[in-house]
Amino acid sequence: MCALWVVKIVQPLFTKFRLPAGGACAALVPERSARFRRSARGERTAGKMARLGKAAVAAWERYRRWGWPAVSFGVHRGLGALLARKPERAPWWLPACRQKSSVSFLSRPDLPNLAYKRLKGKSPGIIFIPGYISNMNGTKALAIEEFCKSLGHACIRFDYSGLGNSDGNLEECTVGKWRKDVLSVIDELAVGPQILVGSSLGGWLMLHAAIARPQKVVALIGIAAAVDSLVTQFNQLPIETKKEIEMKGVWSMPSKYSEEGVYRVQYSVVKEAEHHCLLHSPIPVSCPVRLLHGMKDDIIPWQTSVQVADRIVSTDVDVILRKHSDHRMKEKADLQLLVYTIDDLIDKLSTVVN
Repeated sequence: MCALWVVKIVQPLFTKFRLPAGGACAALVPERSARFRRSARGERTAGKMARLGKAAVAAWERYRRWGWPAVSFGVHRGLGALLARKPERAPWWLPACRQKSSVSFLSRPDLPNLAYKRLKGKSPGIIFIPGYISNMNGTKALAIEEFCKSLGHACIRFDYSGLGNSDGNLEECTVGKWRKDVLSVIDELAVGPQILVGSSLGGWLMLHAAIARPQKVVALIGIAAAVDSLVTQFNQLPIETKKEIEMKGVWSMPSKYSEEGVYRVQYSVVKEAEHHCLLHSPIPVSCPVRLLHGMKDDIIPWQTSVQVADRIVSTDVDVILRKHSDHRMKEKADLQLLVYTIDDLIDKLSTVVN
């Protein structure tokens, strides 16, 4: 039976709003935020804030750097509260995302050592899985770590073998080898249940990790998830071009994100990736899944996330589309949506456990 899923188009947040008191000039506030303020749960949160005292003020200062109001405290942070801009100013918060932890290395027999940074904290932990030819020091990785630090939750970011500070030769890397990297991080570094956040290629690998480690992976967030993309894009090439790539052994894949304008992908990598395709059959992932995608993405079409949602067997799957976002989804509003999604899943999982 087909999985149930929801598509939300975010412009900039949701399509359904209410006007608050103050007339047409007042800011639009999502209806969900109003329900939260009226709920008993919201009242308990307010009581909790009153007891936090100086600790709450200190923590609130961290949220101010993101431009979020103090209502971000509590078991559940409403969407409107978390993403609302402060009327007096909306400071750019990236200076808060400083790298303070030193790089560590995971030693693996017969496999390249992996560079990583780990923030210890509460469960569920968050693991960021980067995109193709990307590393653990990207904007999204740093934003997630800073957010986890503010909540006291564990966080791990790492470099694939052959990239960043990790050992290995990039030309020898394959989707299968990077899949092993992700599983090594989950098995050797992560403690307790984990939420995986996969960007682009990382969105493909997070699904493989959820299939291989269902007891440890409790939720997934894909950012422009490039599931099967390497194989799909190759198969869309003209027959003559594919034959030429096969003869040369290298595919010069055009990319505006490369300084040279192309990524040089070994033909053997494309053939190996065929063994890891998922969209040809139901994807046996049963945990909550959130798929974020920009409708201006010219690398991985947003329809891919809809197709992934249709294939996943879980009944708790949302596709959230941002109308004006591109493939990288690293603008401030994109990052705020990302960390809200993480926060909402943490709350959901805590409610289930309790």
